Amino acid sequence: MPTKQLTDVYVLGGNRIPFARSNGAYVDETNQSMLTAALDGLVARYGLAGQHLGEVAGGAVVKLARDHSLTREALLDTEIARSTPTVDIQQQCATGGQTVVHIADKIACGRIESGVACGADTTSDPPIGFGPRLRGRLVRLNAATSLGERLRLAAGLPLSLDFDVPSPAERRTDLVPGAAQAITGAAWGISREDQDAIALNSHGNLAAAYDDGFFDDLVTPFAGLTRDDNLRRGLTAERLAALTPCFGEDFTMTAANSTTLTDGASAVLLGTAEWASRRGLAPLARVVDAQSRAVDYVDGDPKTQGVLMAPVYAVSELLHRNGLTLQDFDFYEIHEAFASQVLSTLAAWNDAEFCREHLGRDAPMGEIDRSRLNVAGGSLATGHPFGATGGRITATLATLLAEKGSGRGLISICAGSGMAVTMILEAV
Repeated sequence: MPTKQLTDVYVLGGNRIPFARSNGAYVDETNQSMLTAALDGLVARYGLAGQHLGEVAGGAVVKLARDHSLTREALLDTEIARSTPTVDIQQQCATGGQTVVHIADKIACGRIESGVACGADTTSDPPIGFGPRLRGRLVRLNAATSLGERLRLAAGLPLSLDFDVPSPAERRTDLVPGAAQAITGAAWGISREDQDAIALNSHGNLAAAYDDGFFDDLVTPFAGLTRDDNLRRGLTAERLAALTPCFGEDFTMTAANSTTLTDGASAVLLGTAEWASRRGLAPLARVVDAQSRAVDYVDGDPKTQGVLMAPVYAVSELLHRNGLTLQDFDFYEIHEAFASQVLSTLAAWNDAEFCREHLGRDAPMGEIDRSRLNVAGGSLATGHPFGATGGRITATLATLLAEKGSGRGLISICAGSGMAVTMILEAV
């Protein structure tokens, strides 16, 4: 086959529904209803009704059995042409970011001209199932071919219900992300004051962005919400300092500087310049490159291989390949799974020994300008529906670059099981 030149890929727009705290405004909603709402808003905003798109990639982390074809079912409830194929992707908290990379790669290779990357998650509708003891007996009971066999198996059913309840704990370590990050943060000497400052900045920036109308073209109302209901206005350092710690033995991680369980959905429209021009759409930003990475959080040193430390390595590789330094960015969108994770990442990049021994660099990557970090609010303020965060971040950064009219931005998303996805966007 002849070698093809890669095609430039552009973020053309985004849409999401307001994010809601778990068991709140969206308690009666599902992954499908939320994802459909996010897609409907994108369709209305960018005139996609009846349009055949190259592909729609979506996903969710917390899925019921009925969600096995989540993205396809959501698409069928929209006005996007049903000839549009779909695919489901899952990579923990990096799910939304990986759907963007998937669609962008297909466009770059010339296989499609347009596509949508999307994702949703709800912890208000968890997949509570039967445990293996009861499930096995029920399966055998259902397969029984005679009344006698059914009665015998029914008599052997356990008297107590055997539920299989989902947990965020890692199967290999039995640690929930907050507990694992507490160990990593303590190893890096991350203070309570610095974590609270990240949280305070996140809420303040999100409130200001809403007040400035930044989200008018990015968020559509849903189920009675018009804005993220995790946003807290009027927070002060004193209020945050009074909160009781919830993770770790160093008493620095609280409910305010850790993300809360959240429900929501997001969608991002991507395409070539030609496809956008034919539809009168103005690209917001170009997708330059992306990098995934994983770390050995099972047997590795929690300081250097902590479960949420993979972005440190991914960004280093991404910048090296593109001939960039950490300071060559106008905006930094670092997913705030925990303020401690953000600060551990920044500390590692600025640590000479770590950069030399683990990143193969002769000098530390250095510091970033904190005034450029999550300038429209981060996950601590918006909340974090696992499959929707990547779409939120991508659309936010693309809009920031379009408003500025120049520059580039860096995306860094940590994920459970020691994984990450990172991206570079630049203004058109």
